[in-house]
Amino acid sequence: MSASATASPSKLAQLRDMTVVVADTGDAGAIERLRPVDCTTNPTLVRKALDLPVYAELVERELEAARTQGGDPAETARSVVDRLTIGVGVHLSGLVPGRVSTEVDADLSYDTDATVAKARAFIALFEAAGVKRDRVLIKIAATWEGIRAAEQLQREGIDCNLTLIFNHSQAIACAEAGAFLISPFVGRILDWHVARGDTPASIDEDPGVRFVRDVYAEFKRRGSRTVVMGASFRSTAQVEALAGCDRLTISPELLEKLDTDYGDLPRVLVPEAPDDEPRTPIDAGRFAADLEADAMASEKLRDGIKAFAADLDALRASVAARLKG
Repeated sequence: MSASATASPSKLAQLRDMTVVVADTGDAGAIERLRPVDCTTNPTLVRKALDLPVYAELVERELEAARTQGGDPAETARSVVDRLTIGVGVHLSGLVPGRVSTEVDADLSYDTDATVAKARAFIALFEAAGVKRDRVLIKIAATWEGIRAAEQLQREGIDCNLTLIFNHSQAIACAEAGAFLISPFVGRILDWHVARGDTPASIDEDPGVRFVRDVYAEFKRRGSRTVVMGASFRSTAQVEALAGCDRLTISPELLEKLDTDYGDLPRVLVPEAPDDEPRTPIDAGRFAADLEADAMASEKLRDGIKAFAADLDALRASVAARLKG
């Protein structure tokens, strides 16, 4: 059904009235077309973006500058990847009114000090390019070390997106650390259960959807200011089941489907009033124990970091090959 055939707004338009819509892509064309408030990137998305014509000048400029500098090839490739990552982020910041999430190296996920240092370096590069830190979210894996890095960065006025959230203690520890935003991964949670023969009978029984709903409700009861941003969607049904969540980061493919669907989209998540119930903070021991007892969360966190690190290695290898060319 076309927009002209109905007076009702699309589901994407309806979603925008209750949720901040974030584009999970570095594709400038998709962002211009779909008009999200924020966007998010990672090494895989950056690698894809670098093959787009809009980034051709940026890529050639950074490669040429690196070729004239010399030095250790591996370190040069790492430096170029950092500058290209920021370059893509700078370009995207001109296309959205909100923020760009930029991922710190996944191979630093268990090193608090190195994560803090890399985040500061990224913010310095953004600010040198004229993008203020309040337009950027530093994306960090929600290990205990990553959460401690975010806690320090938040005190410095550097807002963080804690990603790869699969477990309640992970989520709560992020909120207690004052993280600006968390990204619970809806689709990856579902994938784990489906791979073990546990396919939900309805969207309300989807374990990823239920997890985000529970985290959202708990954060509101706590009066937490940490933003809940559902991520990693496998279907528009999952997105619709979380309508009303603070933010949702959605692929261009699913955004397009929502934009051409003119059915009714009711609000599902409604914030509860904060309570005064006392709660014991999450410490390192409880965090580790809760993750160890949660096979899905520990496996998906470990595999997610491994996959992000592999994507970063692939991006560095691609740049290294271009430097030789």
